Amino acid sequence: MSRTALVVIDVQESFRQRPIWAYGSNPDIVGQVNRLVAAARERGDLVLWVLHAEPGSGGVFDPALGHVRLIDGLAAAEGEPTLVKTAHNAFTTTNLQQLLTLAGVHDVTVCGIRTEQCVETTTRLGSDLGYRTTFVTDATMTFPIPHRDLPETAGPAEILGDPRTLSNEEILRRTEYALAGRFATVRTVDEVTGASLSGARS
Repeated sequence: MSRTALVVIDVQESFRQRPIWAYGSNPDIVGQVNRLVAAARERGDLVLWVLHAEPGSGGVFDPALGHVRLIDGLAAAEGEPTLVKTAHNAFTTTNLQQLLTLAGVHDVTVCGIRTEQCVETTTRLGSDLGYRTTFVTDATMTFPIPHRDLPETAGPAEILGDPRTLSNEEILRRTEYALAGRFATVRTVDEVTGASLSGARS
């Protein structure tokens, strides 16, 4: 029988250390992820946690600063693997695929931070590797994307005040359009958790 895995990507303290955190798309990211995790555990699905690290960078993703950990309110249960990646997708620099293979997983549900970056990239690669993927948009989070010509030192006020900035709403919409019917089934937390309660598969 095919087994499902829930992969929770980069819902970590690193992001809360950035000023742009206050302008994120999903203030309830912890609550939404916890709903998916509870449903997955109830079903007996595999739950895997992924963190992003940039060792030696001196930034918020440098493990030496102590922010490469799950945001308060999230916790891995005993036996749930926590993987640390150094690439955008969760496969390339970890043994995620090996863990999924050993567990007999063919269906992968993906959530986390950031919607269009690590979560979308993992979804695309997972699909290319042959997994049936589900992308739970309202259990992801993203932030306004500045135009490429804006200085990297730009703060939230400058980013939000630039008419070229891509808004959270635009990012979510574009990501769903790009993934649906090609790389993933796009679903909501209510749909996934409701399916689990009724005995249907995601």
